[in-house]
Amino acid sequence: MHISSPLSSSSSSIHEKENTLFIILISTTAAIGGFLFGYDSGVINGTVDGLKEAFHSDSLMTGFNVASTLLGCAIGAFIAGNLANKFGRRMILIVSALLFALSAWGAGMSHSSLEFIFYRILGGFAVGAASVLCPAYISEVTPARYRGAMSSVQQIAIISGLFFSFLSNYFIAKVAGSSLGIFAWGLPAWRWMFWVQLIPSLSFFLALLAIPESPRYLLAAGRLEQARLVLTKLFGSLAAEEKIKEIDATLNHEHRPKLSDLRETNGLFGLRPIIWVGIGLAVLQQFVGINVVFYYGSVLWQSAGFTESDSLLINVLSGGVSIVACIGTMLLIDKIGRKPLLLIGSVGMAFTLGVMAVVFATAGKNAEGHLHLVGSAGPVALVAANLYVIFFNLSWGPVMWVMLGEMFPNQIRGSALAVSGLAQWLANFTITITFPLLLGGIGLGGAYGLYSFFALLSVFFVVRMVHETKGMELEQMKG
Repeated sequence: MHISSPLSSSSSSIHEKENTLFIILISTTAAIGGFLFGYDSGVINGTVDGLKEAFHSDSLMTGFNVASTLLGCAIGAFIAGNLANKFGRRMILIVSALLFALSAWGAGMSHSSLEFIFYRILGGFAVGAASVLCPAYISEVTPARYRGAMSSVQQIAIISGLFFSFLSNYFIAKVAGSSLGIFAWGLPAWRWMFWVQLIPSLSFFLALLAIPESPRYLLAAGRLEQARLVLTKLFGSLAAEEKIKEIDATLNHEHRPKLSDLRETNGLFGLRPIIWVGIGLAVLQQFVGINVVFYYGSVLWQSAGFTESDSLLINVLSGGVSIVACIGTMLLIDKIGRKPLLLIGSVGMAFTLGVMAVVFATAGKNAEGHLHLVGSAGPVALVAANLYVIFFNLSWGPVMWVMLGEMFPNQIRGSALAVSGLAQWLANFTITITFPLLLGGIGLGGAYGLYSFFALLSVFFVVRMVHETKGMELEQMKG
């Protein structure tokens, strides 16, 4: 199938009979994958003590119990792009929903670290796939003029998932007395923290059955009539014909999209420059240390002298302010653009992380030799931490996913997302697995100083490497 046409579109045809409500509905459905991504990432936060006690694990093994899912995420993100090129975005998301459910059930049922790690890696496959395919799907069904806002829903969903996992952990632990206490049916609270995830996992599966496949995938797969039906339902009949011509002009009809499309003879290590921009965005988003707050929040604040209950409540507070910040991004991203938000976030994170580094580096110790914040140090650290979370979720949190979903040309989008997603989750794994070692080696002050350095480095990366994509159709992306 090949349709000869120049890349063109008129504003009137694009907007004719546009089904905005339907676009919002299917984008929100896809974003449930982001909710599960967030819930799965955050639920581990309140279970660390329970896992340590149940599996009799040392600090290194506990760190691997926490970080093991990230290996699955890296693999899932890498293979999801290519699988989605073969079987479609929607089909791979359906498989991911089932893996989310299986992982939630199995993690709660586990009686050893090995068994637990197996189920968490399965869940990681689902998280990795959802992390790259949900923003890609949303970008591929949404008009350029509000694509940034709709793609930002993905980050709101991620943070909402984190928030509800923190909230669920807090109330379950509150009822049981702690994560080790008995919650219901003679079973400890930490197991129930995982089982709650079965509800959104199965809801996601059922919701996916009702949404259409991405029209850009359908055209790449040569399924013209199905693509026409979906585009007509999204944008109206006249706009659908125009969009078919535009998409078709950007596809290579000699072969389906594949990893080798990312190569460029003169590129660094043989890759197109746009791929390195994607990798840089993905890695720097993690190297500012955000997931230390999400994965080790309760451990972090207990190290700073707060009780387990107070630490879990602080997690809930962080989740709440994150959602507010993401809503701010949704309102701003299509007005001021992606690049300005990234710069604001980088500067804000560098400063707040620096404040936290100084506070923790100069903190005293209690009688047991544990870190203890006294006087104004505790409130300052708490305010700085939440401002850091706000800056992240106003910028790099949602904007990185928005850009990965839209910045690559149609022919390479799936493969480029696979590589960028792999880099993102490997960076996430590195940060997560090294935090306990940093905590024991250079302390919280040194760890936050390191994350502050990467936040500062991200300023220069954005200025030099990142190009604005606000208002551009996906068919206009160059790479």
